[in-house]
Amino acid sequence: MIILVVNCGSSSLKYQVLDMTNEKVLCKGNAEKIGLKDSFIGHKKNGQTTKVEAYCKDHSDAFKEIIRILTDPELGVIKSTDEIGAIGHRVVHGAQKFSSSMLITDEVIKGVEECVPLGPLHNPANLLGIRACMQVMPGKKNVAVFDTAFHQTMAPSAYMYALPYEYYTKYGIRKYGFHGTSHRFVTKRAAEFLGRDEKGLKLISCHVGSGASIAAVKDGKCVDTTMGLTPLEGLMMGTRCGDLDPAVVTFIQKREGLEPEELDTLMNKKSGLLGIGGFSDARDIHAAAASGDEKAKLAFEMFVHRVKKYIGAYMAELNGADAIIFTAGLGENDDLFREMTCADMDYLGIKLDVEKNRGLRGKEADLSAPDSKVKILLIPTDEELMIARDTYDIVTGK
Repeated sequence: MIILVVNCGSSSLKYQVLDMTNEKVLCKGNAEKIGLKDSFIGHKKNGQTTKVEAYCKDHSDAFKEIIRILTDPELGVIKSTDEIGAIGHRVVHGAQKFSSSMLITDEVIKGVEECVPLGPLHNPANLLGIRACMQVMPGKKNVAVFDTAFHQTMAPSAYMYALPYEYYTKYGIRKYGFHGTSHRFVTKRAAEFLGRDEKGLKLISCHVGSGASIAAVKDGKCVDTTMGLTPLEGLMMGTRCGDLDPAVVTFIQKREGLEPEELDTLMNKKSGLLGIGGFSDARDIHAAAASGDEKAKLAFEMFVHRVKKYIGAYMAELNGADAIIFTAGLGENDDLFREMTCADMDYLGIKLDVEKNRGLRGKEADLSAPDSKVKILLIPTDEELMIARDTYDIVTGK
């Protein structure tokens, strides 16, 4: 069966086509600048990327153009849409309504709509993608895969905030966590890599890219994670501040005279590595630090410090760990980040093999030293494959 995976943003529509007989990626791409006159689609097949100029006034237009590309004799990978068995959609916020991936029905769409107040930046865009696919390919089965679903196994003691309980009952204010599809993929793969059953396995999954979160996973289930009601909580990130004293927010608001939307922009888009070191990309931070920029050096040290702190906290929460997993942009490709994070952690049984780690990028590997009590794994993530697997399983009844 061929599965089409869709990840929709407010002005973009990413797609990937997979043949599930061998889980092979046939092609992928991204419709960008939807709604603007210079919109286009970057389509990648057999390692070659083709830029297709296409005015897409909305997401339905973009999806129609994507279907045209997918069935094109030269660029495409299918003869007709009849070959597409189902469509899998990434949906960011499922709140407490969805603890697993779901076949999309009117009731599910209503549930995603009800989660919009908790995911105002992402859920409306995800709904645009769902509706565009249903309009262009009526009758085709669609599946929603929720970023928050994997974290729904957390206990109330882990997900509740110490605020008046009424805010939980009235507004659903609690920790939800994100990157769940990635954490689920890499922890399953880590179990396979170690030749272990997920049951009895204690893992700390570090999804570290421009957005970053860590999850503590026991017996294949999440027991805690760093992101909260929104993706802002937890680790310092490319442009997000992560954890801070809540009083800082009201202090800055009063001193600077900022509106709530301006504060939100400050914390989500102007902070993190960018706010301290002047760059949101760790590669630029490294280059600046190497040239003597003290703020860039500080930014990266702060970043590593917070990752180490959460690893230590989750080691305590899990009563030890069998393995620590590094994945996503920095986790997979930044050997200095991995080295600094694992340094001086031998008391916890964490010892990195520096030579194995050096220069390794995006390749599955065991990076732990021979005498490390805790395995240190590099596991490349594949959220699209996880979405495709869920979609295939649901539509085939598996």
